[in-house]
Amino acid sequence: MFERILVALDGSGLSEQVIEILDRVELKPEAMVVMAHVLVNSSADPGTEADRPHAETTTIPHQQMEKLQAYQSRLPCKSQIELVVGDPAEEILRLANIHQVDLIVMGSRGLTGINRVLQGSVSSEVLQLAPCSVFVVKHN
Repeated sequence: MFERILVALDGSGLSEQVIEILDRVELKPEAMVVMAHVLVNSSADPGTEADRPHAETTTIPHQQMEKLQAYQSRLPCKSQIELVVGDPAEEILRLANIHQVDLIVMGSRGLTGINRVLQGSVSSEVLQLAPCSVFVVKHN
């Protein structure tokens, strides 16, 4: 059903739940899964080009890279890992457009009230602006 899927993983315990949901999706061998990890860069220059290069793998903790590779090895189809730096919602949307995905799978931290207002909701922003369907996995 879905041929191109973007899976946004943040390195939290919720990432495992996102992968478990992905395990339940019937992935055909010809499908393509892009596993994305966004490194938040609070000092990002707003004038930086939208198609800036990927983050250096040395900037991501070694354990996180191993987790991404372990998740990748569980997939029954083609896949790639995208490491990018910037605002999480913007980067997820940018990657969804670049890879022309049919589905974005991501977690939700479950923020409510003032925390949601102050910290913002990445999943809400992606839901509103995504060019495709979005599957949001809520924290148990």
